[in-house]
Amino acid sequence: MREETNAWMTVSASLLLMKGRSCEMRQNLALRGQAVQSSTYVAWSSFAIDGYSTSCTHTKTETNPWWRLELPNSFSIGRVVFINRIDCCPALIDGAQILIGDSLVNNGSSNSKCAEISGLSAGQSVSYSCGGLQGRYVIVFVPGDFKNLTVCELMVYSTGNVQLNGYAVQSSIYEYWHAQSGNDGIKFAPGQNSFCTHTKTNTNPWWILDLLDTYYVDFVTITNRADCCAERINGAEIHIGNSTENNTYNNPICAVISSMPLGASYRFSCAGMEGRYVSVVLPGVDRLLALCEVEVYQQLWVRKNSVKLKLVSSSDLTGPENDKLLSQLQSSLEVRGFTKLKLSWIKPPQPEVKRDQKGQCLTIP
Repeated sequence: MREETNAWMTVSASLLLMKGRSCEMRQNLALRGQAVQSSTYVAWSSFAIDGYSTSCTHTKTETNPWWRLELPNSFSIGRVVFINRIDCCPALIDGAQILIGDSLVNNGSSNSKCAEISGLSAGQSVSYSCGGLQGRYVIVFVPGDFKNLTVCELMVYSTGNVQLNGYAVQSSIYEYWHAQSGNDGIKFAPGQNSFCTHTKTNTNPWWILDLLDTYYVDFVTITNRADCCAERINGAEIHIGNSTENNTYNNPICAVISSMPLGASYRFSCAGMEGRYVSVVLPGVDRLLALCEVEVYQQLWVRKNSVKLKLVSSSDLTGPENDKLLSQLQSSLEVRGFTKLKLSWIKPPQPEVKRDQKGQCLTIP
C-alpha cells in the first residue's frame, strides 16, 4: 500500500536578492574549472564537478590521496560546499582537509586551510566558510597511509566580489601603471611590472570602474601601494552611482580615505548604495593617484520561504525517513545552485486519510 503524505517545509535560502527587483543564484565556480586527482579507481576526478551528487570520484588506496580543482583564475573564495558519498563508508572522509591557494608545491599542501571535514553522515552536504581565502586551486586531501578519497560533489562560491568582471579607466597613465591593474585580482607586486595603477600629476585625478551592470554595493576594499608614498592617497573619495557626468564626480560618496599605511587594505562600508560606476577621485591640484587594488562586493539578501509539499511515497515518512528526505532534497537543491539552505519541518508529515461519501476510509493503492 502506498501512502500520500502532506507536509509543510521551511526553506531559508541565501540568494542574491536585489532589493526585491530581481533574484539570482550565485554561480558555482567549480563548474568552470578542471579537476585532477592523485590516482583513479574506476571513478574519474571530473565526477565531483559534473553537477550530480550521485556520481562520485574515487582514488586508489595510497598515502595522502588528493583531489584538486583548478579554477580559470584566482578568486576570493567565500565558501565551499562538500557532499559526502551516500552508498557506504561515510567516515572515510574524516580528517580530510580543504585547502585554497595559488601554489602547487607538494600538491598544494602548503596552501591555506579552509576547513577540516569530520562527522559527515552518508549523503550529507556541508557548507564551509572560507572567509575570502584567495586562490586558483581548491584541494581536498586525506593525510595518512592506506587512505582513499571519494568526493561526490564539490561546489565553490566567491565572496561576491564583482569588480573582476568590470572595465577600468583613469584620468591619465604614468608609464606602465595602467587602470586595469586596479581590478586584476593582484593586490601588490613591486618593481617595473607593478600590478598597481598610477596617474600623472594633475588636477582631481580619478580612477573609474564600470561594473557593466547596476549593483547594490555592500562595501569597497582599497589596497594602498606598498613601496612608498602612502600619504598620497589621503583625502581620496569613493563615489558610487549611475552617472558619468563630470567623470562620475557627481555620484554620491561612499567614503573618504583619511590615511592608509603602506600596503594596507581597508574596507569601506557603502550600505547598499546603488550604482554601475565605482570611482576613486583625489580632489585638488598637483595630485596623483595610485591604487593597487579596488575590490567591490555586492550586497546579499536572505529570504525565508515556506512551501507545502504533497508527497507520494512507499516509505513511512512519519518516522526517521523524513530526516533522510530532507538531506537528499538539500543536496539536490545545492547541486542546482540553491546554496546555504536550511530545511526543517514546520509540521511533521502525516498520512493523508481519504474517505468516501459515507465517511468510510479508503485504501490508497
